[in-house]
Amino acid sequence: MRKRTALFLLALSLASFTTLCALRGAPMADLLVYRAEGAAVVHGTDLYGFTVTRWGLPATYPPFAAILFVPAVGLPLPVLKAVFLAGNVLLLAGLVALSARLASRSPAPAALCAATAAALWLEPVFQTLLFGQINLAVACLALWDLTRPPGARARGLALGVAAGIKLTPAVFVVHLFLRGRRREAATAAAAFACTVLAGFLLLPVASADFWTRRLYETGRVGKGWIVDNQSLQGLVARVLHDPAPGPAWVVPAALVAVAGLALAARARRESHAVLLTAFTALLICPISWTHHWVWCVPLLAVLWAEGHTRTAALVALVFTARTMWLVPHQGDLDLELPYWQQPLAAAYPALVLGLSVAYDSMINRRPTLSTEQTGNTACPSRPFGSARR
Repeated sequence: MRKRTALFLLALSLASFTTLCALRGAPMADLLVYRAEGAAVVHGTDLYGFTVTRWGLPATYPPFAAILFVPAVGLPLPVLKAVFLAGNVLLLAGLVALSARLASRSPAPAALCAATAAALWLEPVFQTLLFGQINLAVACLALWDLTRPPGARARGLALGVAAGIKLTPAVFVVHLFLRGRRREAATAAAAFACTVLAGFLLLPVASADFWTRRLYETGRVGKGWIVDNQSLQGLVARVLHDPAPGPAWVVPAALVAVAGLALAARARRESHAVLLTAFTALLICPISWTHHWVWCVPLLAVLWAEGHTRTAALVALVFTARTMWLVPHQGDLDLELPYWQQPLAAAYPALVLGLSVAYDSMINRRPTLSTEQTGNTACPSRPFGSARR
């Protein structure tokens, strides 16, 4: 693809997105929460005692994240929204590039622009921009660190910082340990501990409140049974028509956690292990909103680079179809869905569970790959054009 064509596609995609936001509105509700968190730090008010927006959204991240949101307080809201939107677009391009690096590919600028233009319409990415979320930033931090070459200084540091902002990336500390990257795991754990310590030093009351109480109040994040939640808890709650499934989801989540991390530990390629770990975390978290699933971007890159174009097309279809928004979900209708609508309401976990089972079957069936095939993602990159079709 020519560079001019790719730039045109990117500009067209961005213009279409901006027009759509102008027509339907882009409240960026999560950005308002981040700004309020920064204001609570500046003014010394209760970090976990406020709610903002008409949805009554509270602060849910660790105090360390709130400290990072302080600069947002000084910008007028329209300017802040514009900066956040532009920043997220740049982060999306960065995530596409890092996804290519995970897949051991080096995309040309034209391919990077075209892929970014297409990725903008993946539902998790679209919702991230619409809500003013930080998912792309956290994913970029984690993936940048995980794909750095062996011997790079302070590997694991950025991963620990990502976990300090949004706790879910902490699962990659376990991933590093199971993959034999013990030093990186220790660095990541130490970096995470430093973020917690920074929170206690600067916001001692809020830190004590978060780590002893707020962390365990999963209801603060939102209703676990609505279609927005694509974790196992959401799936089980909707299938059982029970807003509090309890052990009915905890037991399967524990089994998926063990099976998923075990599968990641024996994955043939590091890229596969990273993706298995990321999606295991999304499955077992009590709440995994649709916009948390931005890891579909590296999944698509790896599938495409390895020549699994049909599977990549299926994944792209699932992550753009928005099937969970097509089923009745106003009010409490999420809990009244008939069984034939359940796969539509839980498209992401259903897809990932299916791919994981297929992958487990594949590695049990095929002979062990060579060292070159199982090496770290820092191996020499190949252009996208060399992928099998």
